[in-house]
Amino acid sequence: MTVLVPTSLGDALASLADDPASVALAGGTDFMVQVNEGLRRPERIVALGEIGELRTVRREGDELRLGAGLTYTDLMGDDVAVVVPALAQAARTVGSPQIRNAGTLGGNLATASPAGDTLPVLRALGASVEIASAQAARTEPIGAFLTGPKTTSLRAGELIVAVRVPVRRGPQEYLKVGVRNAMVIAVASVALVLDLDRQTVGVGLGSVGPTVLDAPEASAWLADRLRWKRDRAVVDDPRVAGEFASRVARAARPIDDHRGRADYRRHAVEVMARRALRRCAS
Repeated sequence: MTVLVPTSLGDALASLADDPASVALAGGTDFMVQVNEGLRRPERIVALGEIGELRTVRREGDELRLGAGLTYTDLMGDDVAVVVPALAQAARTVGSPQIRNAGTLGGNLATASPAGDTLPVLRALGASVEIASAQAARTEPIGAFLTGPKTTSLRAGELIVAVRVPVRRGPQEYLKVGVRNAMVIAVASVALVLDLDRQTVGVGLGSVGPTVLDAPEASAWLADRLRWKRDRAVVDDPRVAGEFASRVARAARPIDDHRGRADYRRHAVEVMARRALRRCAS
């Protein structure tokens, strides 16, 4: 096995262009499990840990640009948590401190598991993914980038460079259910984002479909029934929370597997959606 350790993004992209079958390795928290179990044996690895360009946080107008090499621990820092609190909440639920220090935002996207903790938040925010190769660069909405269970639109020789997150002024929430309270893969998860300026609602659902889902009908329904104020959103009718939660649950597409039954997952989504709304709207 050949391991290359580039120190710049340009060198990394050139290495991937030389051999598109190369595997880009960031934190390795998912990939190395497969290697250790004998499921994968790559001939050539391009290790990304020394590329400082991939670990930057930068505000660009109405967007926060997050480098793909940011770890979960990085996402919990104030420069992210103050602007995108739900992303910091999601990062805090991931694994142990050792895993949070190694696993990366770009790795969570590239793995594309429906249970990925940052992905429902990114879907609720309407984030987009910056992708580059040695020849070109492009940006895709996260809904188009995640194409199915553990599959993406990433092509040979391409690398996830950054994530662009629209800055939403308003309350955000991320909730997750697992078989225990910590260090667990989500059985179901819900992200809720209220944008007080645009008076819109964003929803992201994890572990209840072939990929991370949104709930556009439920979001639009709720946005029309909230009373939007400058500093908060208000639910005037107590029946709104229950109906919104039911509509979010109907957007889920769960299956039975070894972690949980489909009917339990749908029920969990309904409970979490109702709870998230109560926390986000007075």
